[in-house]
Amino acid sequence: MTDSEKLLYLIHALLGENGRYSSVKIPEDEHERWQLYRSLVNVRPAGPLPDEYIKIQDEYLQSVTAQKGITDAAEIPSCPKDSRLAVWRGDITTLRADAIVNAANSGMTGCYAPCHNCIDNIIHTMAGAELRNACHYLMVNQGHPEPTGSAKITPGFNLPCKYVLHTVGPIITEGVTPEDVRLLASCYTSCLELAAANGCQSIAFCCISTGVFRFPKREAAEIAVQTVQKFLNSGGEVDKVIFNVFTDEDEAIYKSICC
Repeated sequence: MTDSEKLLYLIHALLGENGRYSSVKIPEDEHERWQLYRSLVNVRPAGPLPDEYIKIQDEYLQSVTAQKGITDAAEIPSCPKDSRLAVWRGDITTLRADAIVNAANSGMTGCYAPCHNCIDNIIHTMAGAELRNACHYLMVNQGHPEPTGSAKITPGFNLPCKYVLHTVGPIITEGVTPEDVRLLASCYTSCLELAAANGCQSIAFCCISTGVFRFPKREAAEIAVQTVQKFLNSGGEVDKVIFNVFTDEDEAIYKSICC
């Protein structure tokens, strides 16, 4: 099967799961088909899928990622001020690192908004259905929403990374409080501790809480860098910490702080 044929197979399988989708027309355009596939996996709740579906899904997603181009964490230049740190602007789902960090919500099973432009959505999309199922299993066993500032670990599945660390950052409403600062720092510490406990030598952080959670970007970056350096200075067994940025503004902020 070609990638186009695999995509069509996946769409047909997902549409066939739900009778409400019987009137959905599959577009001719490949990009529009991708958007439909992504929407279907975004809204699909956790649950088992046939082995054949998983096999074709895995082949397709790994091919899509390979076509984007995979970046190895070891090849990202370190910051001049601190060789343990790096700033990298790119798609975190194409990064080959021991662990990447996902800015999750307290439900921990991903973003359910079709094609939403958040990191939680794209990580779950590119990892595949196994990631939502793994997160669902963790949450069922836990029996309550994930507390802000803590973290969970799952395999990376179809991502180039070995693990995904899921952490819930603080939501800012009327201004940053000391508790918000403590909780954001705890996100970084919790992820670093979990990464070290699982033998990770490289970890890539997204800009936790600075999107829809509205934490001011510069303050969040300063907390991130200070917390990471404190962990590393205390003997934390992680060799390289990458700050993954997506915008010009984020890149300039992080480089001004640690490069």
